[in-house]
Amino acid sequence: MNLKAKIFLLAIVPFALAIGGIEYGVRQQATSLAQAQHATTQSAYMSSKELELRHYVEIAKSAISPYYDAPPGDPRSEDARRQLALDALQRLDFGQDGYFFVYTMRGKSLMHPRQPDLVGKDLWLMRDPNGALTIQALINQASRGGGYVRYVWRRPSTGKLAPKLGYVIPLERWGWMIGTGIYLEDVETTLARIDAQAASNIDRTVMWIGAIALAALASIALCAAVLNISEHRSADIKLKRLARQVVESQEQERARLSRELHDGISQMLVSVKLLLESALLRFERGKAREPDAEAALSTSLGRLSGTLREVRRISHALRPTMLDDLGLAAALEQLARELDGQEGLEVSFESASRPTDLPDTVNTVLFRIAQEALNNITRHAKATRAALTLDVSKHAVSLEIVDNGQGFDVSAILSDPARGLGLRNMRERLDTLGGKLRIESQLGRTAVVATVPLPLAAPNTQGHADAL
Repeated sequence: MNLKAKIFLLAIVPFALAIGGIEYGVRQQATSLAQAQHATTQSAYMSSKELELRHYVEIAKSAISPYYDAPPGDPRSEDARRQLALDALQRLDFGQDGYFFVYTMRGKSLMHPRQPDLVGKDLWLMRDPNGALTIQALINQASRGGGYVRYVWRRPSTGKLAPKLGYVIPLERWGWMIGTGIYLEDVETTLARIDAQAASNIDRTVMWIGAIALAALASIALCAAVLNISEHRSADIKLKRLARQVVESQEQERARLSRELHDGISQMLVSVKLLLESALLRFERGKAREPDAEAALSTSLGRLSGTLREVRRISHALRPTMLDDLGLAAALEQLARELDGQEGLEVSFESASRPTDLPDTVNTVLFRIAQEALNNITRHAKATRAALTLDVSKHAVSLEIVDNGQGFDVSAILSDPARGLGLRNMRERLDTLGGKLRIESQLGRTAVVATVPLPLAAPNTQGHADAL
């Protein structure tokens, strides 16, 4: 990816994420405010309706109180007073769909101004379209001292079922339940209109944010298009030079650590081992034997020997001294011997000549490529044989690593960012020397060929040394 594309993406992606976050936040906040407004409006409206219903029922109760609370000497019979109370309630209404109803506590309708056909019927088992027992719900609320009930009932003005809020109270002495209600369609219509207006405002705000974002993106794209290409080339050269410096610094640090381990820690461990062996020999030759001490010393010697071998292995893995002392061919031959027989893998090395005058950079790059290739074979190829072939000519040096494993899809591996890291590292190492990497793979044979042009390697190496 070129520099202009990177800058373009670095500008566009954060900006797009920021705009997306702002748009999401604005929408969420606006939606939350709209929901809060809906809830507040609904609560306030319902509270006012509940208070209104309660006042209506209190008015109805006051209207029939002369009959319900008649003194003992009243000449009218109980049944006559009940009928007078029903007549009074029948005449009370408030609006087209506002009326009072009376039921016995067993569900029998005693008075219904808007639906006289229900009067006298037992509606105890009456259910709404959702299966709810409407009259039982009203009576249960009245039996608890009165209260509000939501249910579905036919609206007189339209003849259609509609949600309704009712308020009922009991008349214990007569065994009645009286109540009234209001239909909630008007409330829902008002709330729906408020919600629609809020949604329209939210959409309009988001559209404005989107328009501003598009204009800003166009400006960023225009600025990215006019970037100087020379800046891209300069940055690319600097990055490659830095990559070469990093690789060489890593190799120098590996060599230093390898020498420290080999010349420092290894020598100290050998000295400690000699001292322990001397102490163990004295115990064994002494007259007073100490079996426990001898066993402890023997165990310590065994573990110390293992530690010494591990230190030497790490030292060799960091930077084999043979690579610096005897050259690439000797180091590759030693690497093949070390891996031969491990994990059931037979490793061989061939070279027509033993060049010792190759540039250090070439030696290092080709040796690391061989290490990486053999590591991949051991871990993934399920191979039984692997062969390293070094070919040095006047104009180029070539290293070929071949195995008889299961193979892999080269293009798929190299295009997958989560895989093929080792192969990409090989290619990047060769790029610093102007070399090329060729990979061929199929079932039963995989070949990795690294080629470095010797006339080009020396100038690159010298130029790199000058840069350092």
